[in-house]
Amino acid sequence: MEIIKGTLLLLIVLGCFTLFSYKAPRGMKAMGALASAAIATFLVEAFQKYVGGDLLNIEFLGVVGDSAGSMGGVAAAALVALAMGVSPVYALMLGVSCAGLGLLPGFIAGYLISFVVKKIESKVPDGLDLIVAIVIAAPLVRLIAVYADPIVDATLLNIGGIITQTTDASPIMMGIILGGVITVVATAPLSSMALTAMLGLTGIPMAIGALAVFGSSFMNFVFFHRMKFGDRKTTISVAIEPLSQVDIISANPVPVYVTNFLGGASSGIIIALSGLINGASGTATPIAGFAVMYGFNDPMKVTIVALSCALVSAFWGFVGSYMFKNFKIRRVHELTEPTKQTA
Repeated sequence: MEIIKGTLLLLIVLGCFTLFSYKAPRGMKAMGALASAAIATFLVEAFQKYVGGDLLNIEFLGVVGDSAGSMGGVAAAALVALAMGVSPVYALMLGVSCAGLGLLPGFIAGYLISFVVKKIESKVPDGLDLIVAIVIAAPLVRLIAVYADPIVDATLLNIGGIITQTTDASPIMMGIILGGVITVVATAPLSSMALTAMLGLTGIPMAIGALAVFGSSFMNFVFFHRMKFGDRKTTISVAIEPLSQVDIISANPVPVYVTNFLGGASSGIIIALSGLINGASGTATPIAGFAVMYGFNDPMKVTIVALSCALVSAFWGFVGSYMFKNFKIRRVHELTEPTKQTA
């Protein structure tokens, strides 16, 4: 029953953020800013704290990681405000007002108060707008973030807790679900880093997210190369960072998402059975996720499991290219042709 509950809640979360991305004002840009905030904070924390600090025993790098990891709310509020069109000074003001708070509360508050700040910028005379923003926007953004914090803890983090507990009870099933879903999310406009950070995933679930996405690099390289979605640059780019090719992926969702789910699910099973863990939430990204795993596990075991994920994922890249060889697809040049004609 718990596995069904955890899966349904995860799908509801994905549905809500997908709806937000496509229907909310500048939703896609806001979600992109959330992903960037996760990179600017959790990715730095993962590399510097867990690799530089814990694995290499360099204390200074550990401090760098701790400092970056504690700035989730600041980065989220500031970057989403910039994405919404707020001037840099006001965006940073909203960000620093959310110091000490989490990534998602900062994102929620920064998004909502961005509308207030833009109204202040457009309606209040120059010079006076700064005072009004300081008096109204700064305390208001923190107030919203503070009230959003326990709600996030009670919902998203609770979902993450359910997923973690269920993984211990049914590792293979959750390996399939998490490996497949997180790998698909990594290729979608939603960010796998942001999702795993918001859910607060750690332990085996985060290991599944990190190495399944790592394996997907090899899968997408093979799949994109054989399907000829674009040129060599496109193929290499999607292997390094799937979001860099979000246009071509969005134009071909069925073949890309199905292939990624199958490859991610297969990797998820391998990782779940290996017992590897990852204590760095939000590291579901190809290169960093792989590197961080060495900070929590036996290096030889990480290497063997990572190679296994790469091989099985590459295999699914071949299989996917056969499954969809007669499927109608859109290629990069087809997406750019209308633009060239208009120009």
